[in-house]
Amino acid sequence: MSDRKVLCDRAPGGILVAMDVYFFDCDKTLYDYDFHKRLPRLAELSGVSQYRLASGWWAGGHERAAEIGEYATSEEYLAAFAEVTGAHLTLEQWQDARKAAMTPIDGSIEALRVAATLGTVSLLSNNPIPFKDSLPVLMPESYPILGTNDLVSAVLGARKPERRIYTRALGRFGVRPEDAILFDDSLPNVEGAREAGMHAFHFTRRDDGTFDTDGLLAAVRAFAER
Repeated sequence: MSDRKVLCDRAPGGILVAMDVYFFDCDKTLYDYDFHKRLPRLAELSGVSQYRLASGWWAGGHERAAEIGEYATSEEYLAAFAEVTGAHLTLEQWQDARKAAMTPIDGSIEALRVAATLGTVSLLSNNPIPFKDSLPVLMPESYPILGTNDLVSAVLGARKPERRIYTRALGRFGVRPEDAILFDDSLPNVEGAREAGMHAFHFTRRDDGTFDTDGLLAAVRAFAER
């Protein structure tokens, strides 16, 4: 590691100041995600057709609205979901369907674990409030590593790759853009982070369908040693 020390301290006003923050996306970065597994499970649990669910909620733009904070609580989200689609779900059922679409990427979670020894780690994900409320259930492998650093777009009021989500995330930690890095499977999100002055790594699949977790871990270490 270079002469730069990783520092965590309290600035005036009690704000946590962290040097070297590692932001990780969730879907297709820490966890593989398949909407085509989630939708059938939602239909099964709710008794509402996949077509009505997809066309009413997702194609209707309601999930995107939820991801920028349209619904302040999980209760508001589920009530709106029921009104739009006719599907009355409990939070536990919503979690069941969401988790059915998620598979942990072991190498990515190991990279998260390594990053946590080198600086501060945080989630930075485009997702609604029920996702944030459900992290211990949905991400049991990585939640203990992330702790309360669970930033989602619904809380920050903007979605990646909008510049303001990056500046707001940085502000939460009192960190300079050049001392933070984003790991994300979306190239536009990576480019947005770079335009905001951050470092970023584009996480990809290899030709054989596996994820480049070796490259991810190398990027974590390279950022620490810069």
